[in-house]
Amino acid sequence: METLAAARRAKRRKPEARKSPEQEGGAIISPLVPATSAPESNPPGPGAGGDESHIQDPPPGAVGGEEDGVDRISLLPNAILGEVISLLPTKDAARTQTLATRWRHLWRSAPLNLDGRDVRTIDVVSRILSAHRGPGRRFRFPSQHLRYYPAIVDAWLRSPALDNLQEIDCCIEMYAPDVSQAPPQPASTFRFSSCLCVATLSQCHLSDDVAQALQFPKLKKLALQWVSISEDSLHSIIAASPVLECLLLSTIFGFRCVRISSASLTSIGVGANGRYEPTVTFLEEFIIEDAPCLKRILYHRPPQLPMRMQVSVISAPSLETLGCLKYSDYSSRLTLGSTIIEPCYIKGFQVINSTTPACTVKILAVNIFKLRLDVIIDLIRCFPCLEKLYIQSYKEGDNDLWHRKHHNLIKCLDISLKTVVLNNYQGIRPQVNFATFFVLNAKMLESMTFECQRDSVTDRFLAKQHRLLQLEKRASRCARFYFTTESCRHDFLHINHVHDLSISDPFECVEAGVGACISFE
Repeated sequence: METLAAARRAKRRKPEARKSPEQEGGAIISPLVPATSAPESNPPGPGAGGDESHIQDPPPGAVGGEEDGVDRISLLPNAILGEVISLLPTKDAARTQTLATRWRHLWRSAPLNLDGRDVRTIDVVSRILSAHRGPGRRFRFPSQHLRYYPAIVDAWLRSPALDNLQEIDCCIEMYAPDVSQAPPQPASTFRFSSCLCVATLSQCHLSDDVAQALQFPKLKKLALQWVSISEDSLHSIIAASPVLECLLLSTIFGFRCVRISSASLTSIGVGANGRYEPTVTFLEEFIIEDAPCLKRILYHRPPQLPMRMQVSVISAPSLETLGCLKYSDYSSRLTLGSTIIEPCYIKGFQVINSTTPACTVKILAVNIFKLRLDVIIDLIRCFPCLEKLYIQSYKEGDNDLWHRKHHNLIKCLDISLKTVVLNNYQGIRPQVNFATFFVLNAKMLESMTFECQRDSVTDRFLAKQHRLLQLEKRASRCARFYFTTESCRHDFLHINHVHDLSISDPFECVEAGVGACISFE
């Protein structure tokens, strides 16, 4: 046994920032106005609540990159430099004009990546759009502007600088007090329908006459968040998007139930606000009738609120990833063929009629109040080919003396798990008994991660866990056991944007730093 001490925080990126380069962005500084320009005082201020980003200047020699001092990057063709600039945050992209004479005019001709979230004056956005020649790559602005500045947003969207726009992101920065009075999405938004690849629309109303006339031949990712729309219009948009791969529907109102059939969808994120609104009909039932390419069904729940959503899967033969199933979503239900999984506060989950197992599912995340082996075994029976299991719990549970209780089960239960992650692990006896079941019976196990509290992973703790978990008797000789000192919130996923739906394993915590690794040679 070899103990590798504290490899400190191998942090690649934060879960909440899993974004493509186009998504990155700090506060915008227009090349046309000083960075210290006074903000407008007219309430409500655009981007209210946003924090200013502090982006450092490029280090000396960043442009050249060669010891001989030759600026080799500037020797690249304009087209390549323009693509590089368009991938930068708006503030950094504008700064490239100061790098060298060669770069002075490139920003205005590079595809525009404009993020208006942290802009304190709407005049800055307007002046950037006036100065830029286009085309547009990505335009992001807060959804509250639709309510308070509809004419200005419409003028932005009509700007030639946004011609051939590939991504529009109307993001939520603060929630409207009355969801039943959602402002209309400007018609100018849809002048890009023939070229849009990614679209996020939030806190708006999509009328039938507009939505049902649209065609999105290139649209691959669509997110509708707190959107008022009819069922017919939603069907029309999906049908008009022949290459749509990722669909995120979060708190949709206007109808209660929808049936989805799509030959192109690979990922679906669905969620609903758990609060009751007597005058609003929320989407509460989501039925997947036929989705031959669908690989992921992910729950996108609002922070600190239970989710009210019933998901039924009739035909999704490629389904591999599910979650996160949460014990407190009492009004929710997941139906996979004849199998029904219902949240239950005391037990965690109740599995009903699991006569037909879902053999394609390989990744599952669950959030339960009390750690119970019986519940997890029921889920493993539902998903016999499960390879990755993520478990978050808040209470240690019973002693789980499974040696006697599940003695006969062990002989017939084939555990295919390769990865197990236990969140909130303290190393107390009930948790040890729970974990030992997988240590001694998961013959295909490759890694088991224990997410511990900060500063709890010490040499003494590791030595004790090595003994209590009986690692020498592990069923899989190649298994490795990790103790981390950072944890991720698997109940909320790492889904903050429709881009995140394309992550193959959305539950994997890439932020957690490995505190120690116990391995065997």
